[in-house]
Amino acid sequence: MIEVISGDGRATGIARIGAQPIALAAATLVVILVGVGSIVLWRAYTGNAPEQERVVAARQLQVRTAQASEQLVEKTKGLEATQQESIDQLQVVQDQLQTVRRLLAAQQADNKRLSEQVSGLTEAIDGLRQSFASAQATEASNPPSARNRSIRTRSHAAKGTRRKVAKSRG
Repeated sequence: MIEVISGDGRATGIARIGAQPIALAAATLVVILVGVGSIVLWRAYTGNAPEQERVVAARQLQVRTAQASEQLVEKTKGLEATQQESIDQLQVVQDQLQTVRRLLAAQQADNKRLSEQVSGLTEAIDGLRQSFASAQATEASNPPSARNRSIRTRSHAAKGTRRKVAKSRG
C-alpha cells in the first residue's frame, strides 16, 4: 500500500528530487534549452554554409545568364546589321545589273543598225562593181580608136565655136 516517507532529513537523493518538483522541471528545461541551443549553433555554422553556397551559386548562375543574354542581344544586333548590309549590297548589284542590261540592249540595237548600214553599203559597192564591170564590158566591145576620134572631134568642134564667138565679139 502506501508507504509514508518520514520527514526526517535522511531521505535518499531520489526522494528529495521527487519532493521538489519545481527544481526537477527547471533542470529538465535547462537540459532542453541547452540541447536546442547546441542544435541551433550547429546548424548556424554547418547548415548555413551549403545554403550560402547555393545562394552564391544561384547568383553566379543569374550573372552568367545575364551575360549570355547580353551576348545574344549583341550577336543578334550584329547579325541584323550584317543582314542589312547584305541587302543593301544586293540592291546595288541589282541596280548595276539593270544598268548593264539596258546598256547591252542599247549596244545590240546599235550593232543591228550598223549591220544594216554595212549591208546597205555592201549592196551599193556590189552595184558599183556591176556598173563598173558593165562599163568595162561596153568599152571592150567599142573600139577605143573610134571612141577617141569622137571625143577629139567634139573637142575640136567646141574650140572652133569658141574662136568664132571670140572673133565676132572683138
